[in-house]
Amino acid sequence: MTLEIDIEDGAPPYEQVRAQIAEQARSGALPVGYRLPTVRGLAESLGLAANTVAKAYRALEADGVVETRGRNGTFVAAAGPAAEREAAAAAQAYAERVRRLGLDEAAAQAAVRDALRAAYGS
Repeated sequence: MTLEIDIEDGAPPYEQVRAQIAEQARSGALPVGYRLPTVRGLAESLGLAANTVAKAYRALEADGVVETRGRNGTFVAAAGPAAEREAAAAAQAYAERVRRLGLDEAAAQAAVRDALRAAYGS
C-alpha cells in the first residue's frame, strides 16, 4: 500500500488517506482481505496524528471499504465490485469442481440453492 499526503492539497489529510485507500481497494491494488497497517503505524509512517488516521479508517468502515476485526486489525472488505469478483471466482471454482465430480447442472444448482437457504436461513 502506497499513500502520499500532499500538504498543499486543499483536502484534509484524513480525507486524502481515506480517498487513496478507497481507490486502491476499488481498483484491486489492495485485495479483499488485505490487512491495513495499524492506526499508529500508518500515522507514524505518514507523519500524521493517530487521530487523523483513525478518522480515515472510521470513514472507510462506514463506507464498507474496510472492516475492523477487533484486536486482529483492519482489513479490506469484500464489498461492491470486489465482492462480485470474489463471488464470480468462487462460482467458477465450484462449477469446475462439480463438473469433475460428474454432477449434472440440475444437481449442481440444487446444491447451491440448499447452501444458500442454509446460509441465509430461509
